[in-house]
Amino acid sequence: MLSASRTGTLTDRYVAEVVRRIPADQRGDVADELRATIADTVESRGPADPEAAEREVLTEMGDPIRLAARYADRPLALIGSGLYPTYIRLLTVLLCTVLPAVTAVTVVLDILDGRGADEVIGGAVTAVFSLGAQMIAWLTVVFALVERSGKRAGTVGRGWTPDDLPERRVPKKRGAAAYAGVVWHALLIALIVWQHTARPYRTDGGVRLDVLDPGLWSAWIWPVLAGLVGLVTLDAIRAVRVCTRALAVWSACAEAVFALPLAWVLYRQEFFNPAFVSDLNGGWQTPDSFYTVVVTGVLVVGAGKIVRRFREARG
Repeated sequence: MLSASRTGTLTDRYVAEVVRRIPADQRGDVADELRATIADTVESRGPADPEAAEREVLTEMGDPIRLAARYADRPLALIGSGLYPTYIRLLTVLLCTVLPAVTAVTVVLDILDGRGADEVIGGAVTAVFSLGAQMIAWLTVVFALVERSGKRAGTVGRGWTPDDLPERRVPKKRGAAAYAGVVWHALLIALIVWQHTARPYRTDGGVRLDVLDPGLWSAWIWPVLAGLVGLVTLDAIRAVRVCTRALAVWSACAEAVFALPLAWVLYRQEFFNPAFVSDLNGGWQTPDSFYTVVVTGVLVVGAGKIVRRFREARG
């Protein structure tokens, strides 16, 4: 069998593209099987030019998307096996670049128009669903028409070759980021509890005040704290083990439990203690646009974290 240095990075990149698209519990076995198969096949073709043999073997094995679908027992029947990988790649580009850009522009324009948080959030959600649905629908129609016209991937683009493999990314060390998440979320819990028990803000008259609205402790602060406790726990787990799909789902739930109530009380302007705000501002009224921007930021950051967790789970 060829040594790891002789099979080079092409094999590593090919295997990485396959296994990241299959369930986590199958990745180790599939990766070992693929590397052994590739190395044995290259070896059988003679040692004269192993690099050329490696490229030839990978080309014959075909697009890693199609191979991953076979390993995952997930048939590529939506468009057709010839066009499906190209369809998926183009759809991914549209949904991951164009859709977020258009949504961000919509949010900025709504904020500049002076619309309230409910209108800004509603406009963003509408843009995501309506534009996303149109992208999926129209792209599917185009590829379906190409499929039924008798044209194949060769008319849309050249066939797959090892040159299409993305550069292998060095796996990010998630431990440091996860530990930072533990510290950050634990600090938020401590600050919330501390400001309620110590009442750190003192007026000119010597009256001690909570920074946050005391009324929150009879309602919305509890799901916020519960979400933070969940995030601390899940970040601690992520620091010591690989992020799986189940862990990503639990992280998404904890993020939602934390972010949605927080966004709601910010939208209703019930987050800060009115007495604290009045004394701090000296009678100046905080504009509604401030809360709109903060609410939007909380939701965008929360959604971004959820997306990152699922990307980690994919590998």
